[in-house]
Amino acid sequence: MARFRVNGKEHQLDIEPDMPLLWALRDELGLSGTKFGCGVAACGACTVQVNGNPVRSCVTPVSAVEGSDITTIEGLAVNASLTPVQQAWIDHQVPQCGYCQSGMIMAVSALLASNPSPSDAEIDGAISNVCRCGTYPRIRQAIRSLRASA
Repeated sequence: MARFRVNGKEHQLDIEPDMPLLWALRDELGLSGTKFGCGVAACGACTVQVNGNPVRSCVTPVSAVEGSDITTIEGLAVNASLTPVQQAWIDHQVPQCGYCQSGMIMAVSALLASNPSPSDAEIDGAISNVCRCGTYPRIRQAIRSLRASA
């Protein structure tokens, strides 16, 4: 039995303790915003926040998040209002295919929550997500726009 909160709602799931959090979110809870990319925690498409920290859900067993607060991309916007990071993504036209963007947004949101004015080196150190479309210049521009307003 796995117990945790996802996007503010308590869940108790009768699943194996070694099931990756990614599959619990997608298959058991129907939250498809978190994407499967590589399955080895390299690409970051599966990034969610666990107690406010970015975590690669494809390699995190549900037993490791017992009792935790988990936030997925579906849980960021409150009352249908975009977060500043989501709005910056639109303003700077970050996505191309968009596949990696939910994980990228989760990682950037966690970074800015802990460090509202990161340096370029801190951005590089914290954001290791892969964007196969290569929108890194626009990603950095969007983060810098948020950093400037922080």
